[in-house]
Amino acid sequence: MRRFRSGDLTVSAKPDGTPVSDADQSAEQAIRDRIGQARPADAILGEEFGAQGGAGASRRWVLDPIDGTKNYVRGIPVWANLIALEDGGLPVVGVVSAPALARRWWASQGAGAFADGQPIHVSSVTELGQASFSYDNFSSFDKRGILAAALTLEGRCDRSRGFGDFWSHVLVAEGAVDIAVEPDVAHWDMAAIQVIVEEAGGRFTDLQGRRRPDGGSGVSTNGKLHAEVLRTLAGGGPGGAVA
Repeated sequence: MRRFRSGDLTVSAKPDGTPVSDADQSAEQAIRDRIGQARPADAILGEEFGAQGGAGASRRWVLDPIDGTKNYVRGIPVWANLIALEDGGLPVVGVVSAPALARRWWASQGAGAFADGQPIHVSSVTELGQASFSYDNFSSFDKRGILAAALTLEGRCDRSRGFGDFWSHVLVAEGAVDIAVEPDVAHWDMAAIQVIVEEAGGRFTDLQGRRRPDGGSGVSTNGKLHAEVLRTLAGGGPGGAVA
């Protein structure tokens, strides 16, 4: 937060063309240092500095120091720090902190999901025609070759908004949005999200329906709409009853 809108950020481009600031790097390093002190045997995977240690460890921390860097560097307050703990390859703890919004979401396996200290739960919407759909941007669907299917899904829903990044998925977890889809994401974008959405009673998979944060895509729903969303994005029409 000290660097947000400070005017003194150093921003450069990664090999994939996405921006990174010195605030991203210093935030991740601070988290790595703290984990190293408290849990030296655990492995770490982070967006800015990659994999570290713990080759035989079952526990791994997955870090995205600033999810929404483009927002951060432009002074838009929708960005967050994502921290997940994986045990045996699946996320068991997730924390999403959005300090510029004064919001925080968290969950641990079997203990439920929370926002700002209050329990949260996904919506009870059962029909796409009543659903709210959030996404990052339509160009990512186009890159994946599913833009037409995404537009079909958008047309079948009651409303759509491009909230983007972590924001789409935590809104699903707290029941404000029913569907969030990102067709092009990294492991660290989705690890904390998965456990929060699932512990809120929802369902999280990649576009192939696999329950994993490292599949290159992320689909969060209230669970009731998930099968129909995946069918539609795969190019299928209305599939009758929603599983």
